[in-house]
Amino acid sequence: MAKYRKLGRTSSQRKALLRNQVTNLLYHGRIITTQAKAKEVQKIAEGLIALAIKEKDNYETVKVTAKVPRKDKDGKRVKQIVDKDTKAVLSETHRDKDGKILRIENGVTVTVYDEVEKEIKKDLPSRLHARRQMMKVLYPVTEVPEKNAGKKRNTKKVDLAAKMFDEYGPKYEGRHGGYTRIIKIGQRKGDAAMEVVLELV
Repeated sequence: MAKYRKLGRTSSQRKALLRNQVTNLLYHGRIITTQAKAKEVQKIAEGLIALAIKEKDNYETVKVTAKVPRKDKDGKRVKQIVDKDTKAVLSETHRDKDGKILRIENGVTVTVYDEVEKEIKKDLPSRLHARRQMMKVLYPVTEVPEKNAGKKRNTKKVDLAAKMFDEYGPKYEGRHGGYTRIIKIGQRKGDAAMEVVLELV
């Protein structure tokens, strides 16, 4: 007897479907799907949340110096022209008054960087292993702003594993299982499959 539902798909298709639905459930907090799929997704999601709870405090804070590009008032990177050989600054900006790009002989346009001291969370070995276990299941998520929908500009990658540790870990700390619930919403038109809402408690 199988220990899982085959869902009428090949192994690769089934794994892709479940990974996609688990990612959406943990990112949005709820999904609408069929009852059979929901029960499979629930098993995987609850395991990942339990892992996040176990490893949520397993890190140390470390101070690091990072190079950050300097930005102007419009949020664009500040660029200057430097000499190819001596690295001496030839011009503080790479554009003239009309906004045209400057061309200086033997000059190269480079971005100006500032050194900033940051505090970061460094995972201890067991938390790093848990993060990698999560990333094996979760797909990468890219957040697109509503007003610029469809454009690459201002999109940002969401670290779903960090969200699991920082948000879901403390939220479900006192619970021992039962992090999700299934609510039936009736039969689907067409094939009469039972549709359900799978949501985080």
